[in-house]
Amino acid sequence: MSRKSLGILMITPFFSPNIGGVETHLDDLCEYLRKRGHRIFVITYQPLTTRRKARSLEVKQGVVVSRISWFGYGLFNKLEPYPLFEVMYLFPALYFRTLLFVLLKRRRIDTVVAHGLVASLVGKFVKPIFRKRTVASVHTIYYLYRRPLLGRIFAWVLGSYDKILFASERMRREFLHFGIEGSRTDVFTYWADHTRFKSLSKAETKKMLDWDGKFVVLFVGRLIKEKGADVLVKTARMIDKSIFYAFITSASYEEFKRIVGGNVPSNVIYVGPVEYSKLHLYYSAADVFVLPSQYREGFSRAVIEAALCGTPVIASNIGCLPEVVNSDIGCLVDPPTAENFAKVIEYYYVHRDELERLSRTCAEFAQKHFTENNAKVVEESYYT
Repeated sequence: MSRKSLGILMITPFFSPNIGGVETHLDDLCEYLRKRGHRIFVITYQPLTTRRKARSLEVKQGVVVSRISWFGYGLFNKLEPYPLFEVMYLFPALYFRTLLFVLLKRRRIDTVVAHGLVASLVGKFVKPIFRKRTVASVHTIYYLYRRPLLGRIFAWVLGSYDKILFASERMRREFLHFGIEGSRTDVFTYWADHTRFKSLSKAETKKMLDWDGKFVVLFVGRLIKEKGADVLVKTARMIDKSIFYAFITSASYEEFKRIVGGNVPSNVIYVGPVEYSKLHLYYSAADVFVLPSQYREGFSRAVIEAALCGTPVIASNIGCLPEVVNSDIGCLVDPPTAENFAKVIEYYYVHRDELERLSRTCAEFAQKHFTENNAKVVEESYYT
């Protein structure tokens, strides 16, 4: 017997067309919920880290998105290491727009869902007025053991929520340590469209992208120091120039050169931004996908997408990545230095038989573990 359809209010600072793993996850989640008959209302900002803009009010089948214009393009990336300033920047407009929505349209909503800690703070303050089921989703690891005061503050923020979802078990353990009741928590796993992200002919996709005959290492991500693009460029400088490094990012080429430290070696291919509808072609054409993160990496969507396309993953042994990157998908690098990434990349460049075996196993593993079935845990949490 199917459950009744719900009116779901999502509060999130970041939503498409802003670019990022959480934004893509929310697109997939809204599409899943829409197909299940739910009505979704999203309150968010106009893109804060991507220059592309969208309509202030976007209405499409089953989903209504209200976007707030806000100042400080790129400021979030600078404030991200400082949670207090991040809250001061993101909280005010998101809170007042949510409060207005609650006062005017509360009867249309059954469940409030907050994505991230700032949105969860907003949800905490509107809950006494709203008096509906509240669910928080945490997508980032914060290393709260090192910052116990911050841990207690976060636990206070989430303490009033009916359900708290974590994108990894490591995130969940952090908050349990600071007093969150385990019975009100659950862990969900990201997923991707396995009908799009799937194994394609590597030879054919390489020809489509003019990569024919090239061994390609692929990077997909935001162009910030923490993502490690500069580390991968250092790797490109130090090993065989017949190994090519392709970078997909929303930044301009000038920004790319500045972040990676000046001269770009001849074996680096700057791709720039790619429409999400075409991203699977790049994953399929690449020989390996590398995530050289230097910070608290969450449960990376890019890893899932690459694995579904049959492209093995080489990732930093950091954050939540050990929960997703196992021997069926690829390998972890520890410590995540340019020298260590170079050793692993050269190994697979030489041992193509091992790389082909890993390509098969990562696609099989991903098809079993990273599909839309994972959305059921999230949907179930929205019901009383």
